[in-house]
Amino acid sequence: MNKKATIIVHSGEMDKVYSALIVGIGALSMGMEASLYFTFWGLQRLKKGGLKKGPLSKMNMLGLGKLMVKRKMRQAGAASLEKLLQDFKELGGKILACDMTMEIMGIKKEDLRDDVVSDYCAVGTYVNEAMESTITLFI
Repeated sequence: MNKKATIIVHSGEMDKVYSALIVGIGALSMGMEASLYFTFWGLQRLKKGGLKKGPLSKMNMLGLGKLMVKRKMRQAGAASLEKLLQDFKELGGKILACDMTMEIMGIKKEDLRDDVVSDYCAVGTYVNEAMESTITLFI
């Protein structure tokens, strides 16, 4: 069995999306396969312009905390979410969008970025990915 990581991206909070992408890129860099299954508020980040939105999970302080963290990340030379997402795709990672949740949340395919979404699928796809995985995470 190939080593594989499957991550549910349930949250749309900036720091949690960073974490999912960093772990996914780490897995890909170590020769594993990686899939990110976006659902509920995570799907909001796949919308056109959506990566720039989304609060911090803690200490957002009406957006001030997010600005401070982004400034610190720039100073540290950390990659942007957009760069991490592009790197994840270029390394062969799969971005899966939950189509049932899209319907619940009123999100249409044309709202999402076709340049990054690998597949629009249901929970069965996630379960199959997870059954084949050595690592599964819920973020």
